Amino acid sequence: MIHHRPHPSHRDLYAAAAAVLLVTAAVLAGRHIQNAHHTLFVHWPPLFADWDPHVGPGTPAALVLAAAGVAYGPTLAARLPWRALPWVTWAASAAWIVSLALIDGWHDGIAGRLTTGNEYLRVIDRFHDIPATLRGFDDHILAGVPGNWPAHVAGHPPAATLTFVLLDRIGLGGGGWAGMWCVVLGASAAAAVLVAVRALADEPLARRAAPFLVLAPAAVWMGASADAYFAAVAAWALACLALALTRRSALWAAASGLLAGLTGYLSYGLTLIALVGIAVLVLARAGLRARPLLVLPFLAGLAVVPVVFALYGFNWWTAYHLLVTRYYQGVGGTRPYSYWIWANLACAAIITGPATAAALPRTAGSLVHRDDRAATRLALIVCAALAALLIADLSGMSKAETERIWLPFAVWLLPACALLPRPRAWLAAQVTLALLLNHLLLTGW
Repeated sequence: MIHHRPHPSHRDLYAAAAAVLLVTAAVLAGRHIQNAHHTLFVHWPPLFADWDPHVGPGTPAALVLAAAGVAYGPTLAARLPWRALPWVTWAASAAWIVSLALIDGWHDGIAGRLTTGNEYLRVIDRFHDIPATLRGFDDHILAGVPGNWPAHVAGHPPAATLTFVLLDRIGLGGGGWAGMWCVVLGASAAAAVLVAVRALADEPLARRAAPFLVLAPAAVWMGASADAYFAAVAAWALACLALALTRRSALWAAASGLLAGLTGYLSYGLTLIALVGIAVLVLARAGLRARPLLVLPFLAGLAVVPVVFALYGFNWWTAYHLLVTRYYQGVGGTRPYSYWIWANLACAAIITGPATAAALPRTAGSLVHRDDRAATRLALIVCAALAALLIADLSGMSKAETERIWLPFAVWLLPACALLPRPRAWLAAQVTLALLLNHLLLTGW
């Protein structure tokens, strides 16, 4: 009996089908666990969402952008001058995110997102004396202490909350400005990843990745979650590092260090993005020959944010250990690890879409066979991001809500789609999933 190896396109479909099965299993098992034990604390597992079929003011724009992106996205990405492409990618990503968010309306989709009980804007008035608040920040992390911080404030270093405090101080207060800050900056993550892929792999792959970076289902949670803002800062830190090493530029090295330092003070979990940074160093090792020129500016930039917060009395390590205690005081201590250890991966499959699932076996093949230098280099970046995501999963500190928490890692998985043939078919699958998610579910973020 003769066995035929699956055609590569068949393997793509098998991988996408496996992702669909994983999500289906997470939905069915999650509904059973939640109905029987009420321990998941999400209404439409594995997502933090409610079943709520609806249309809204963003529906027409989302449909038009989806159709235009599938029809013309690959052609535009291939033909636009490179200098214009990152800017167009940023603008198109912002438009796609806003159109999806407005399916829920201006208030529910954008303006009200960061004003709910657990969000950052609830504590703006407690930062009237910023130095004093930072000195006492750790005293309010644990549940049960007087004046304990809301969940998201307690769950992040104070640079996250301080961002919205400073926006308020310059006259951009309220949920609308905060939401659009996250949308506009979050959309720039697509441009940052694009720039990094071109610097580290090659331009043709970056151009093929561009439409997938724009039209990812992750856009549903990029508007308007603060994690979109965190994703952008981390992405630009890595993009600047790639530019520093490939161009041997001290200026880009200093910028990378500054943003990397800020990243660690926006989210504790984003220290894992250093794994992608290591991949960047490996790929751009030629730039390391200019070590004194690059290392010192990078370290100087890296020190700025930690030194400033230390001078104001905030201790990162103490706060992190208190956060771990706070996490297990809340629903994190009840949510079952045995479900979320694999259901979190279903969330990752949802935000990155079927195209990414289809591309991951090709990514692994590129890393193993190394018959295409650019594809191998791209595969190393993607695999580093996947490793960071898996470590975050194993930690047990991200049980549920990873559809937003893992956005900073997810944006680095999307370039794998550049390895797929027939990009328009896969883009159609991506936008269809995003439209279904936003029209059938009312997401919590």
